[in-house]
Amino acid sequence: MAETQKEVQPPKLTRTAEGIVDSGALADVIEWFLNFDERTARMRHPHTNELFQWKQADDEANGIGTYPFENAEARFAIGTFQAVQENNSEPLLNLWLNDVTAALHESRNTKTEIAEANKIDETSLDSAVAKADKLTTNAEKRVYLSSCWLEALYTAEARVLGWIYQDMYGRPFSPNG
Repeated sequence: MAETQKEVQPPKLTRTAEGIVDSGALADVIEWFLNFDERTARMRHPHTNELFQWKQADDEANGIGTYPFENAEARFAIGTFQAVQENNSEPLLNLWLNDVTAALHESRNTKTEIAEANKIDETSLDSAVAKADKLTTNAEKRVYLSSCWLEALYTAEARVLGWIYQDMYGRPFSPNG
């Protein structure tokens, strides 16, 4: 029983002799969440990748610089690595997680408002890109699809970074805490 329970928990983070989070251990944590956490695993879903590819193309078409990530999963994983490296203390990671959760909330609300106003069936199995075809203006499509992408990305990031916060600091992340 103890062995089964151990398997359903993410691996523990380890630190180098300099106190930096070990990149191999961090990669293992990210991989565990991609394999076993349904909301994080969405980063591997074809619809999420389609959304990511749309966002990359839209940013390029609108003069916004992009980094050529291979797919949504790579964007998520590298962003998570950067967040842990750059927010390497409890106060910094707490601030970052507050920003991530606020952006998640905002993107989710925006997406929901647009979907309700345009009678988009959010329970449909269609991709967000297909759902956006129901929108009549490019501006509204861009806002809707950007919100869909940010919701997916920030959900996954909040899941992993929330666990990392707890693992590193011995208590759960508490918004604005």
